[in-house]
Amino acid sequence: MTAPANPGTGGGVPLADQPIKIVVEPPGPLAQAAIAREQPFVSPSLIYCYPLFVRRAAGCMVEDLDGNVYLDAQAGVATASTGHCHPAVAAAVAAQAQQLIHICGTDFHYAAYGDVCERLNGLAARLSPNAPHSWQTFLTNSGTEGVEAALKLARNHTERTAIIAFRGGFHGRTFGSLSLTASKTKYRKHFGPFLPGVFHATWGDAASVENDLFTHLVAPEDVAAIVVEPVLGEGGYLLPPPDFLPALRRMCDRHGILLVFDEVQSGMGRTGKMFAAEHFGVVPDVIVLAKGIASGMPLGAMMARREIMTWPAGSHGSTCAGNPVCCAAALATLDLLDGGGLCDNSARQGTLLRDRLAKELGPKDGVVDVRGLGLMIGVEFDNHARAGAVADLCFRRGLLVLECGTKAIRISPPLTVTDGQVDTIVAVFTAACRDVFHARPAARAQATPRT
Repeated sequence: MTAPANPGTGGGVPLADQPIKIVVEPPGPLAQAAIAREQPFVSPSLIYCYPLFVRRAAGCMVEDLDGNVYLDAQAGVATASTGHCHPAVAAAVAAQAQQLIHICGTDFHYAAYGDVCERLNGLAARLSPNAPHSWQTFLTNSGTEGVEAALKLARNHTERTAIIAFRGGFHGRTFGSLSLTASKTKYRKHFGPFLPGVFHATWGDAASVENDLFTHLVAPEDVAAIVVEPVLGEGGYLLPPPDFLPALRRMCDRHGILLVFDEVQSGMGRTGKMFAAEHFGVVPDVIVLAKGIASGMPLGAMMARREIMTWPAGSHGSTCAGNPVCCAAALATLDLLDGGGLCDNSARQGTLLRDRLAKELGPKDGVVDVRGLGLMIGVEFDNHARAGAVADLCFRRGLLVLECGTKAIRISPPLTVTDGQVDTIVAVFTAACRDVFHARPAARAQATPRT
């Protein structure tokens, strides 16, 4: 099949309302040429899960240069929370860009920065409705910067140096965050030595902190913070055992340690609640947010209870973090997630999608587990090669998903996903699983497992 002369018109149908449409085997000739043209100038450190060259996107749909239309079931790595180019977000960005693009929130005041912080304070207060805490926020450009800010605040506030993280966790790629990251060795290879005073326990096993670390490696009196993903993201989309997070809370209270929740991926409605912490009845001392907070604009947040925000003026800052345009996107996003019902839609569609996948898939398809909360769903396979082959076959059939952990695929579409799009995700994904498991010739020809 050849690409249309005017790719992506969809017969006058808006892109957001179009179905999956593969008009030429991806990558098509236009995508191949564009990828080849940019390759000499782009850092080889970029991963490129698929040879996808995006032309435009809207809602849950993405169009490539050759006119192929994909259903995005990974939302730009769980970032396009309100869908791609939501009209309300795009309008807020455009209006703010006409008024103020940059002035530096570290040195000067402007309304949008404080407005975002106030909104986040109100949302976080819901974590403890009977005795709501007051929160203060430092805005960042990204999740990894939020983790870095949390590390500095924890050390400054406690006057301790040691940090505890968990094997399987992903917290970013900058130096301090990378010192905590322990999901895959490829992220750490040839970058050490790392930040001193960082210790790793077993995610999901609070006793490993006491038994392995406090007994043999670090005294609790030396620990500033325990940093944990309440739902493990890149490490496999794993849900915590029931007492894991409550046990960490009790441990931190006992030893005067700050409990930091990295909700970069799990926050902002992704799990069907504004914060994943709400599912577990645990109130952390610090929350790190990013990804879905501004629908794809570069913004993150490090929130802490007011009594912990004790670092003095000038101890931390950023030239571009909390940029007015990004803040405008965040305020529009929060309107849609909270008052606009997208958080509720995440809960409803996530339950529907997870239940249908669990009903359809099993060992006969190479699937050993379907798990998740809201639209943060993990499907685990019996081996890494099969997971890679299924992900690749989904791409070639017009469904964008990503691998995670050692042998799982994450499904995390925009929170705007519709009933019909859930039907499509289930149909394409289950067919790919069965075709790969049964090694049908068409699937063998289309799927190329990746390392």
